[in-house]
Amino acid sequence: MREHRYSFEMPHAAARIWALFQDYDRWPDYAPMVERVDVLWPGDADHNGRLRRVIYQMPFGRLGSALELVSDVEPERGYTYTMISSKPGNDQVGHIRLEPLGPNRTRFVFDERYNLVAVPFKWFEGPIYSFINKKNEESMRQASAWLTQHPEYRADLTDPTDLSNDRSR
Repeated sequence: MREHRYSFEMPHAAARIWALFQDYDRWPDYAPMVERVDVLWPGDADHNGRLRRVIYQMPFGRLGSALELVSDVEPERGYTYTMISSKPGNDQVGHIRLEPLGPNRTRFVFDERYNLVAVPFKWFEGPIYSFINKKNEESMRQASAWLTQHPEYRADLTDPTDLSNDRSR
């Protein structure tokens, strides 16, 4: 079993980051591996029970697919996702947390646990997840950069008392 954790500060309100994360049509704009996200089941009003399929790029021009169940949703604060494998024991569980630090400042916290049991993938688990972890971190940093580059996106969720990050002034 392996685990990956990281966190960093984003100069954006948690509500605005949350809105971007729920806007699946925009994922390919900031996540370099994501081709698209299909919502297969919407879940409840807070998205608990949401079932989504993430289509992503793999090496050598191939496409992969991850079936993810969203649970433990706390709107504008975080959720748990379980990537459901076709093989028992290969499910992966991750958590996204948004911790407000002040006006338009949020700590993004991520963790994911995974365990490959199928041969030959198990033999290459370290390099595979090193690559995936790097791309996940890059995607979240690019999400923050995307929000900075698009101050008009959900500007209604920006705290007007702190516009130090507003590039349109």
